[in-house]
Formats: sequence, C-alpha cells, structure tokens
Amino acid sequence: MTKHRILLVDDEADILEFVRYNLLKEGYEVHTASNGAEALEVAAATRPHLILLDRMMPVMDGAETCRAIRRDPRLRGTIVVFLSALGEEEQQLTGFGVGADDYLVKPIRMKLLVSRVKAILNRIDSQPAPPQPGIAIDRERYTATCDGREITLPRKEFALLDLLISSPGKLIPREEIYARIWGHEVVVGDRTIDVHIRKLRQKIGERHITTVKGVGYRYEP
Repeated sequence: MTKHRILLVDDEADILEFVRYNLLKEGYEVHTASNGAEALEVAAATRPHLILLDRMMPVMDGAETCRAIRRDPRLRGTIVVFLSALGEEEQQLTGFGVGADDYLVKPIRMKLLVSRVKAILNRIDSQPAPPQPGIAIDRERYTATCDGREITLPRKEFALLDLLISSPGKLIPREEIYARIWGHEVVVGDRTIDVHIRKLRQKIGERHITTVKGVGYRYEP
C-alpha cells in the first residue's frame, strides 16, 4: 500500500511540530511549510495526497494558496483541509468557496484530527486512481500517455518527445535535435523537425511544445 503523503502548512512553528509529530506516529509521510508560497513549492515537489492548510499566514494566505492549488493540474487529486481559528460560518463558506474539501476549527483536537485524516485517506484508497495529468513516456514500449490517454508514436517522434520531455522548460536548439535524433551522418531536409513537431502536437496538444522561431523548441509540462 502506498504511504500517504501529507503537507502541513502553518506559520506557527509549535503547531507545525505538534501536528507533524502526531501524524508521523500514525505512519504518514509528513512535509511542512510555513507559508502559502513555500507550500506551493513543496506540493509541486512531493505531490501530497492531503494538504492541511492554515488560513492566516504571511506571504500568501490560505485562501490564495488553495486557489493556486486548484489551478495546478499536477495537484488535481489532492485533498485540501483548512485548519483555522476563523471558525465563523462565513469564513468556513469562504474556505469551501476557494476549493477546500473540509474545514476544521482550531484549537486542534488531535484525536479528532487524526480520525478525520484517516477517514479522508481511506476514502482516497477506496476510489480508483484518476488519470495522471500531463505526459509520461514508457521507453520500453515506445508509448506515451497524455492526461491518462495512451498514444503510440513512430520511433523518431518518440525519440523527439523523449528528448524534449527530459528537459522541461529548457530550449533545445534545432542543431542539437538534428544531432541527437538523426545523427551527424544522416542528411535530412530543413523541414524535417517541423513536420515531426506538427505530428506530435496533433497527438499531445499544442500547449506542450513551444516554438522559438529559427532557434529551437521547448517542452512545457
């Protein structure tokens, strides 16, 4: 069974340590952040199953952080629970309005929190896993998946996608693509790369490959 990952976000160090200690005792993998901006970085790196999120924090508050989480396709399946001293009905409705799945009011009652966490994560386990967003490649089968949908690619298209996806956000010059995919000994036309890029875009979508005219191409997750 997968070890569940929890991201705990709070600007109060004593609360972070108290909750972290108790969740670690339950066998969870726990990551922490002290503000919303840091939380987004940690969440992108760790892909938590559950985020326990404070409302009032410096740099980026909980509501803004939750909105950003819901906009990130990599965190599509992540559960967000607010832990907040703002317990009024209006505040809770605001929390649900920005995308929270649940709302617990401080002060934290640890037994209740642990029970709620267990119930949420058990519910996740009982559901079929959603298709993973973005693109993944299988180098043994020469196939790729795009937002959970499998696509079959000819060898050159697969090699081109593999090269681009291996360095997300990095511009790959045309000369390097020619050398890596076709080799120095093979003579190909100037439009060869463009044709292969066009075919890839038809299969994986326009947004994933950016053209820098006359220079090269960049993969965008």
